[in-house]
Amino acid sequence: MEKEPLRHGVGGVDCGHCDPSGVLWSDEHWVVRPLAQPSGLPVVVLLETKRHVDFPDLDDELAAELGPLLLRIYRAVAQVPGIGNVHVGRWGEGSEHCHIWFIARPARMTQFRSSFAAIWDDVLPPTPETVWRENLELVRSALNAG
Repeated sequence: MEKEPLRHGVGGVDCGHCDPSGVLWSDEHWVVRPLAQPSGLPVVVLLETKRHVDFPDLDDELAAELGPLLLRIYRAVAQVPGIGNVHVGRWGEGSEHCHIWFIARPARMTQFRSSFAAIWDDVLPPTPETVWRENLELVRSALNAG
């Protein structure tokens, strides 16, 4: 392959990340949304820019907002009962928006430590939908409480 393939939603064309539905929290520049369906871990949410800009291209204003948001979202996810740690990661391969992952590791599940949490998330059966929705509502409430 001579050059990288185009990323999803380039220039805002057919961009699913620009859809405001399913958002847990948002402000002028950022949104926090869950995955579309339950995964193997109790909570996985993404912080995304509203603008089509990726991590290395954040301007000074967005970069200054990012640090406090990382801690705010970490704390919101960590307060879900039974969470031992929250892994924060950035993978920038899928879309033109900056998106940062918050992956909740269940307490006392040491085999899920470090980057293994992301792997286990794909392998485990999905969290029951009612539990997943309750966990997301806890995150939403914490984020909207400010």
